[in-house]
Amino acid sequence: MTDTVTSTPDAAALAVAHTTVPSAPTPGFGHFIAQSDAVGQTLFAILVIMSLISWALIVIKGVALVLRQRRSKSFLDFFWNATSLEAVQHEIATHGVQEPFAHLTSHAMHAQTHHARYGAAKLEEAGSGQDFLTRTIKKVLDEETMRLESGLTVLATIGATAPFVGLFGTVWGVYHALLAIGATGAGTLDKVAGPVGEALIMTGLGLAVAIPAVMAYNWLTRSNRVWSARLDAFAFELFTFLSTGQTLKTTTTEAPRSAASVRPINPQASA
Repeated sequence: MTDTVTSTPDAAALAVAHTTVPSAPTPGFGHFIAQSDAVGQTLFAILVIMSLISWALIVIKGVALVLRQRRSKSFLDFFWNATSLEAVQHEIATHGVQEPFAHLTSHAMHAQTHHARYGAAKLEEAGSGQDFLTRTIKKVLDEETMRLESGLTVLATIGATAPFVGLFGTVWGVYHALLAIGATGAGTLDKVAGPVGEALIMTGLGLAVAIPAVMAYNWLTRSNRVWSARLDAFAFELFTFLSTGQTLKTTTTEAPRSAASVRPINPQASA
């Protein structure tokens, strides 16, 4: 009976001591960020901002590409089935310019009409009508190329620099982890592996930011190269139609595009 009474306070004391001992923090990414100094947290914020910008550009450019493909297909189907360039001009005036091919066609037709009506009234309009039309088409092609390539420099920069930002964060974290371990004198593997492993997370985060940016950059660059080639080919055909006064002869059931289906029209009518 006495042993039971005397052991009860000891058990209670052990229980209280057990509850008051603080538990060791669980190693992880959150613990690493919480224990980082201003430099480490700044590097983490930079990587987060890079990731947000990268994914925003990927989504915006991807949606724009899908819409551009859909609208361009619709316009080109109408263009190659049109009976005259006047019908194309009316279609553009009705529905507006929403994609590169309509943009190129609209400016080219306007340039031809303007030069035929007013001539070389200004220095930028000097030369023949074909010269002015060529300069206009080249200007529109340059504008569309710049529009297609907008944002790619940002993706390339993020893809090239994000791994190094993460690596710098890892080096900084390992440095401070080793300083803390040296100050406490705990040099065993279980004391070293946790802080060093946490610091390596920054390298992984840098790679996670860079890989989607690089993949998107390559995808968009390839897509833009294809679009530029298609625009160049279309610009050549459009220049031929406008400068020689030719149009497509179509029927209600078929829209041939062979050379035999092209017939001359009055160039003044298209002007």
